[in-house]
Amino acid sequence: MATIAAKPMPIAQLMETPHPKRDLAWIEAGLQSAIALELATLPPYLCGMWSIKTEDSEAERLITNIVHDEMFHMGMVCNMMSAIGGTPYIIAAAPKYPGKLPGNVRPQIDVYLQGLTQQYVRDVFMEIEMPENPLALLYEEWVTIGKFYDALREAFTTVNPAIVAGHQLEKQIGDNMLPVFSNVADIVKAIDVIKEQGEGTGHGPEDPTLPKDGQGLGPLAHYYSFGEIWKGRRLAPSPTGPLPFDWIGEPVPFPETHPMGRLKTERWPDPSANVQKLLNAFNEKYTEMLDHLEQAWHNGDDAALGRSVGAMFGLKSRAHALMKEPLPGDDSHRYGPEFLIRFPGDDQG
Repeated sequence: MATIAAKPMPIAQLMETPHPKRDLAWIEAGLQSAIALELATLPPYLCGMWSIKTEDSEAERLITNIVHDEMFHMGMVCNMMSAIGGTPYIIAAAPKYPGKLPGNVRPQIDVYLQGLTQQYVRDVFMEIEMPENPLALLYEEWVTIGKFYDALREAFTTVNPAIVAGHQLEKQIGDNMLPVFSNVADIVKAIDVIKEQGEGTGHGPEDPTLPKDGQGLGPLAHYYSFGEIWKGRRLAPSPTGPLPFDWIGEPVPFPETHPMGRLKTERWPDPSANVQKLLNAFNEKYTEMLDHLEQAWHNGDDAALGRSVGAMFGLKSRAHALMKEPLPGDDSHRYGPEFLIRFPGDDQG
């Protein structure tokens, strides 16, 4: 079969491909771009989550669940790639910040790294997760990335590629078990899960086909969960509003946070020697995490996947060390992670 370069192809370019030409090579290229897209959400969400000081806060619980979902989605996409005989490339997919979403999806969004604020949740988190349903459209009318997942689902159904065991992996991620795919129908269902849990879902919380909580709400897509942090209220029925639901329920207190400043360039400018050492330590552990993750799917190595998870847990303490360091000339804000690829021994600072 045709192979692809490790670097993801722009999604906008993939979407311009006529439907009859969306073949197996197109699916493989699309999955590599989906890996980049899922990976790109993690650093902003992690910076927000790690900046929370308040123990057992609702905001931390909401973000943690979403981070687990994104890891689950990325794992499923890697298994899809392996199931069609492809190889996921993860280090090459790692984005830099600030910047746009991979593949120039929704280019109006500026994705940057910062500690948690209500404005950060609104301007970055909720814009990444903008779904295809009425409440989102009430606030903004921007094209979502759901259409990209729709295109992948349609291509799988049309091409109906042979499915192989490959180097697929099974692992519990949050509340979800990473599935091993044996047929196209299961892959199509998994793409629907990615959409419904997070980006581009076509279901509103009032969808009658979804299981309900005590208020008649279905499982909330990420956009609505982030909205609870932004608005400081639970999503609840709105008997007098223009739509059936709005953020008017019980309070969701905003937590106390480490005031990580906004990273405006790929690297923090002119850090002290001590801060540079902390930045290098974080970037090396981040690179180690991605390297283990890549080796896991290249070799079908469960142990490497476990090492990647261990490396990810090691990032939190390194992030907190940075968040204790004041920015030069700015006593009200602190440093934070850069999420740059840096192997031990690199001499770029």
